[in-house]
Amino acid sequence: MVQRIHERLPGGTLSIEEFKKIYGNFFPGGDAGMFSEHVFRTFDANGDGSIDFKEFIVALSVTSRGTLADKLKWSFNVYDLDKNGHITKDEMLEMMRAIYKMVGDVIEMPEDVSTPEKRVDKIFREMDSDADGRLSLVEFIDGAKIDPTIVRLLQSGESYTHWYCSETMMPNVY
Repeated sequence: MVQRIHERLPGGTLSIEEFKKIYGNFFPGGDAGMFSEHVFRTFDANGDGSIDFKEFIVALSVTSRGTLADKLKWSFNVYDLDKNGHITKDEMLEMMRAIYKMVGDVIEMPEDVSTPEKRVDKIFREMDSDADGRLSLVEFIDGAKIDPTIVRLLQSGESYTHWYCSETMMPNVY
């Protein structure tokens, strides 16, 4: 399997443009551009502007086979845009806007989270235990662990990388 994945990476690396194009194929009803840029940044561990085979495999391993705690730490890093160890309301809002833009009108949201702003307010009410306007890794993990939707998603094996290794994108890999 590893060799087949390696063979599918054009030139041995993925550029942000290639990553966005592939990621966007899985969200035809929306615009995955902004969200995929944040995921790309997290995959690109060395910050060189491309995802090499090792970076891809490490991210794939964490997101598809890691423990719940590993997956939550990885997700925290996607949301911590400035990498300062906290997620601010502005960072969360940018991510929520990206997610809402990505899913488009495919998913009808309940009224209490019908907009990115409402979703962020709800997240911070539930997770920001010290009410300082930012989420620490501990607050993020503790808050996510009590949300059955998040736990179910992360434990199901679905991940940000699932799209890339699906049989649609990589036939005969498995």
